[in-house]
Amino acid sequence: MNIYLAIILTILIGEYFLKLFVERLNIRNASPILPEEFKGHYDAERYRKSQNYLIDNTKFALFKGAVFTALTIFFILFDGFNFVDLIARKLNLGSVPTGLIFAGILLIAYELLTVPFAAYRTFVIEEKYGFNKTGLKTFVLDIIKGLLLSCIIGGAIFAGVIWFFESKGGCAWIYSWIAVTIVELFLTFIAPILILPIFNKFIPLEEGELKDSIEGYAKSQNFKIKSIFKMDASRRTSKSNAFFTGFGKSRKVALFDNLIEKHTVDELVSVLAHEIGHYKKRHIIKHLALSIITQGFMFFVLSLFINNRGLFDAFKMDGLSVYASLVFFGFLYSPISLIFSVTANIFSRKCEYEADLFVAKTYKMPEAFITALKKLTVDNLSNLTPHHMKVILSYSHPPILERIKTFRSRIVY
Repeated sequence: MNIYLAIILTILIGEYFLKLFVERLNIRNASPILPEEFKGHYDAERYRKSQNYLIDNTKFALFKGAVFTALTIFFILFDGFNFVDLIARKLNLGSVPTGLIFAGILLIAYELLTVPFAAYRTFVIEEKYGFNKTGLKTFVLDIIKGLLLSCIIGGAIFAGVIWFFESKGGCAWIYSWIAVTIVELFLTFIAPILILPIFNKFIPLEEGELKDSIEGYAKSQNFKIKSIFKMDASRRTSKSNAFFTGFGKSRKVALFDNLIEKHTVDELVSVLAHEIGHYKKRHIIKHLALSIITQGFMFFVLSLFINNRGLFDAFKMDGLSVYASLVFFGFLYSPISLIFSVTANIFSRKCEYEADLFVAKTYKMPEAFITALKKLTVDNLSNLTPHHMKVILSYSHPPILERIKTFRSRIVY
């Protein structure tokens, strides 16, 4: 057997069984006894509901993973990639257009396969637990919009990388790294203005106690906010959240409309204080720096596998090409990506603790923040007792019980 094929099949099957192992541990770790910290917030029925929600989502994710793993292996073993490549090459266009057609066919096929799973999760699981507010029209439009954005933005990046690797020789990975970094930074700035409004309406927060309190706290921390918006999240889900996005003049504070309905002013301000803490501690910049560094490493390793005949033989390809190299490299890079993801999650959880500490030091209503965290957890039916392996692999935020315990220890009165 081709060594690259053996490695790729091992990665695909190994990653699935790792996920299966961790998810089973996670379900078994779910405690039937409500933790003392949440008594008075979770009643017995809703706590059972949260655990059933965990089980249903886990079973669904594992089933989806099994299907896509099997289909991917089948597609590789039965010349699927070569079949798509022959279709793309028949038009006799240049390498960049041919690469876009090749990647486009794969992307569209993948998106079509995910639609039934997305529909089941939205209209069956989320509906069963009272979260879904998405109508069929919104669901379909979201898919179309997401696909169009992927084609436009992803297509432009993909085309640029193909061109660099075909024209810049040994330095191509550096040019690609720089170009992709510039594009991502640009998107970070324009996303609040051009991309997010494609999916949601952002209505300026009306004058009143909440807006005054947010602006007052932000001013006390010398944190400039250009605009505060209420986002129509309730059009899709009953889950609630809040976020900051953008930089400088494009910085936007967005509160889910259903978050505002469920929380007091003090709770909402404490949540935003946490987000301001991320900015004050330069977590956003640090995350960007980490992403840029790991991306540079990825492009360097990618350069070692461009037009690798052994790799192409694993996929039973007739011809070599830069564009197919980019796709095939993703399979080999997956374990390294997992390592970087685990590292990024460790860093992210550390940042969350630091942002919580910022709340403890600057906003003198600690119980409001704790109550806000508890409400968010209960409203979203979050798992209170995840297994530590699940946390290591998947959690960008600390488990809620650890987070509250640590926050209490840092409260400054």
